[in-house]
Amino acid sequence: MTTSPTLRTDVVIVGAGPTGLYGAYYAGFRGLSTVVVDVLPAVGGQVTALYPEKEIRDVAAIPAIRGRDFVAALAEQAAAFEPTYLLGRQAVTLEHRDGAPVLTLDDGTVIEARAVVLTAGIGTPTPRALPCGEEWLDRGLSYFVVDPSAHADQDVVIVGGGDSALDWADALGSIARSVTLVHRRAAFRGHAATLARVRAGSATIHTDCEVVALEGDLDASRLSKVTLRTKDGEETIVAADHVIAALGFISDLGPLREWGIELAGRSVAVDRSMRTNLPQVYAAGDLTDYPGKVKLMSVGFGEVATAMNHVAVDLDPDLTLFPGHSTDGA
Repeated sequence: MTTSPTLRTDVVIVGAGPTGLYGAYYAGFRGLSTVVVDVLPAVGGQVTALYPEKEIRDVAAIPAIRGRDFVAALAEQAAAFEPTYLLGRQAVTLEHRDGAPVLTLDDGTVIEARAVVLTAGIGTPTPRALPCGEEWLDRGLSYFVVDPSAHADQDVVIVGGGDSALDWADALGSIARSVTLVHRRAAFRGHAATLARVRAGSATIHTDCEVVALEGDLDASRLSKVTLRTKDGEETIVAADHVIAALGFISDLGPLREWGIELAGRSVAVDRSMRTNLPQVYAAGDLTDYPGKVKLMSVGFGEVATAMNHVAVDLDPDLTLFPGHSTDGA
């Protein structure tokens, strides 16, 4: 009988988006060991999943930065304190043993922590499924791109009409052997400038059209072609080594709803210290709500710093709430 692994840490952060990554840095700055959990297979949250190639312009002191580069910089900043990442796993249950929180993940991993900080953004993201070909998931079908270089010299079919679909069609144009963009409507919802670049590039665009079949050697995980069908019933077969279904995500609080946390609608209620109603459980970022709340990434950074400073003092009352200046320890 296999025993589920148990990890022990000072802080477990649930959510590896920008707020969670900055929280991992700040926990380390306060001398706390950290485990970061996220249901997505890569860090960066919505930035990685939905707009990695878009420019972010509302972060202090950074006039403009591509989403992918922004996430990489946050991860590099946190790496100085060596957080442990458990990605592609969902936090399922939260209980307290001897007053300390214990988190169990969907793979059976148990995390015994001294504090929990929730930074799960708008909740657990579930990709909008492609109506066909689910058996090809992770064998030739994916819902977002973890590593663009993995698609080098591939025939790639991208499905969708929003920013993420256009971003990937634009970004993979110079990497893949071919890019085919498929959208079920004539009009695209994504940014006009990105659409203009895609139209000017080498991508083949099919509108008023849907993917109705994926074919290949499933046992060998070798996709070879997809079938497209127009609204008039006309079918076209397109070569495809990989399909990226960039159809957006549906978000939900998921198992968190069952943890006994006080909710404010679809958000977690917190006080000015970012504490929830549960002992040693904090929250920060878009997941939270309180009077006057503004859901901005920059606000989330301040909230998670506030949370970590209070965690540090709660765990060691001899510490001061003010952390000092980062330059003092440089």
